[in-house]
Amino acid sequence: MIRLLAATAAALTFALTSTATLAQTGKVTIVTSFAKDVTDPFKKAFEAAHPGATLEVQNRNTNAAVKFIEETKANNQVDLMWASAPDAFEVLKGKKLLQTYKPKATGIPEKVGSYPINDRDGAYFGFAASGYGIMWNERYARANKLPDPKEWQDLAKPAFFDHVSIAAPSRSGTTHLTIETILQGEGWDKGWRTIKEMAGNFRNVTERSFGVPEAVNSGQVGVGIVIDFFAFAAQAANFPVKFAYPSVTTVVPANIGIIANAPNRAGAEAFVEFILSPKGQEVLLEPGIRRLPVNTATYAKAPADYPNPFKDPQFQKMMLFDVDKSESRTAVVDTLFDQIISFQLDGLKGATKAIHDAEAALAKKDNAQGRTLVKEARDLIAAMPLGETQAAEARSAFTGAKEKGARQAELEQQWAAFAKDRYAQAKGKAEQAARLAR
Repeated sequence: MIRLLAATAAALTFALTSTATLAQTGKVTIVTSFAKDVTDPFKKAFEAAHPGATLEVQNRNTNAAVKFIEETKANNQVDLMWASAPDAFEVLKGKKLLQTYKPKATGIPEKVGSYPINDRDGAYFGFAASGYGIMWNERYARANKLPDPKEWQDLAKPAFFDHVSIAAPSRSGTTHLTIETILQGEGWDKGWRTIKEMAGNFRNVTERSFGVPEAVNSGQVGVGIVIDFFAFAAQAANFPVKFAYPSVTTVVPANIGIIANAPNRAGAEAFVEFILSPKGQEVLLEPGIRRLPVNTATYAKAPADYPNPFKDPQFQKMMLFDVDKSESRTAVVDTLFDQIISFQLDGLKGATKAIHDAEAALAKKDNAQGRTLVKEARDLIAAMPLGETQAAEARSAFTGAKEKGARQAELEQQWAAFAKDRYAQAKGKAEQAARLAR
């Protein structure tokens, strides 16, 4: 018994000593989806403002970060979660993996556009605003005679075939928000029609969200569907790019939250206060970052052409994003996108190109039957294997339980087979229409 008590006391002493040492070193550990272009300037500024502090950055995409935090909760070694997607923070909050806190920072409004900047319960906090839209390379566009795209539907035009890139929403939280924004703004059926008509023109679907703007900057692809700051940072670096917010889009806060049982709670709070302080907000204006601050006073130090979501009229007209709806069906929407677009891209592109060719032929030699066939082909592409109500019901198949995992695999196969069959039928009808126009 004496030896047991001694061992227990030693273990307790070790734990307390380790915690004290961690606090003394001032190491603050962040898991984030942001690239080094964003994290490095903040690391430098925070460590300069807090001598002795060290900011350790662990980079993971948003979905992987949420999963990592959940899997390591019993022995958590992370202080903060830092990402753009608000629905990811709702997931963490729902699983009680975030620690509530009330920042002391001032000068931050309650809303950006029509969206609350901070979680009402203090589980996470907006540090920057983000919008979603279209980025394009002007030189590439001129060389390939592409018009300036302003709306999502513009990207479905024949001129953009094989000139557009997007990241997979299952790999990118910001792309998920873009897809969800279209679905909420246009409705389930019309939204998926728009998405699939655009997708028929995709060059590729990448696994890295920042791979899309990199390709646009370098001219490897002409157009990218991106979060706004990628384009703003590229413009600041003198890349020949432009950016447009479509009329169906939204602006939402990018967030930071303190992980429950953070090993360095004081350090985590210090970083939250720093990123929301005037000095921290000014870091967002750096050319390599170019994000939209949530402190309205910061815009006085921004360049003259810097977008301001608190004053510019276009932001006030943007739709209200339902984060609860987005969070509730994230897995269904992302899996649907992969099964009917990412993994069926060749078939979708083949059907889309056949439609473009048929419409071009019919423009020269009209044929009523041919136009009927083209409409039928477009409807086949737009067809969905399930409606919005069914999508909500399908959520239960994506919880991770073994028996439900089998149901998920079954649904994935059904959705993929549905898309493959419809695209093949659409291509056949379009080719038949083209023959009638000869």
